[in-house]
Formats: sequence, structure tokens, C-alpha cells
Amino acid sequence: MENLGFGLEITLYGMGLVFALLTLLWGFLAIVGRLDRASEEEIAEGAPPAPPVRVIVADAFDLEPEVVAAITIAVLTHTSARRRQAAPAMRSAKPGSQLYASRWLAAGRTRQTRGNVPPKR
Repeated sequence: MENLGFGLEITLYGMGLVFALLTLLWGFLAIVGRLDRASEEEIAEGAPPAPPVRVIVADAFDLEPEVVAAITIAVLTHTSARRRQAAPAMRSAKPGSQLYASRWLAAGRTRQTRGNVPPKR
């Protein structure tokens, strides 16, 4: 029973230390945030207003016809390939329908269920 009391005492000390340090860290970050906010306000008061930013967006009409044609060909080639990595239209069978057909899968499951025991000599 004395081990249980010792364990609870150590647990309380450990958790108390963790929460005390988290509280100190929270307070430190709150103080730094307030100081940073104050310094930003002081800088903004003396600084001239920032000029407005102009954003120029490229339009399809701004591109040369050769570039538009190259982009069109690339998009059409990509869509005709149907993303062969994982497209359902490119699969020969539904996922999960050939659970016992793959030798690779069967060998892996055998190793998992029997354990990887080396063959006897």
C-alpha cells in the first residue's frame, strides 16, 4: 500500500510541475504578445501609409497562341491518359474482388498468420 501512496505522490509532483511550467510559458507568451502589439502600434503611428498594391492577373488573351495551344494539348493528353495510377476505369477488376488471386498477397498473409519461420534444413 505504501507503493501506491508513493506512486500517487510522484504523479502529483510530476503533473503539478508540468502544469506549473505550462502556466509560466502561457504567461510569458501573453507578455511578449502585448509588448509586440505595443511596438507595432508605435511603429504604425510614425510610418507613412503604405501605397496600394496593384495586382496584374494574366489572362488567356494575354498569352501567345502557341502557349495556349501547348497548354491545351497538355490538358487533353492528361485527361486521355485517365491517370493510370489509380483510375477506376483503368482497373481490370474491382478492388477487393481478387483477395485470394494474388500470389504476393497470399504469401504475405501466410507469413503474417504463421509467423516468419525460416524453413528447416
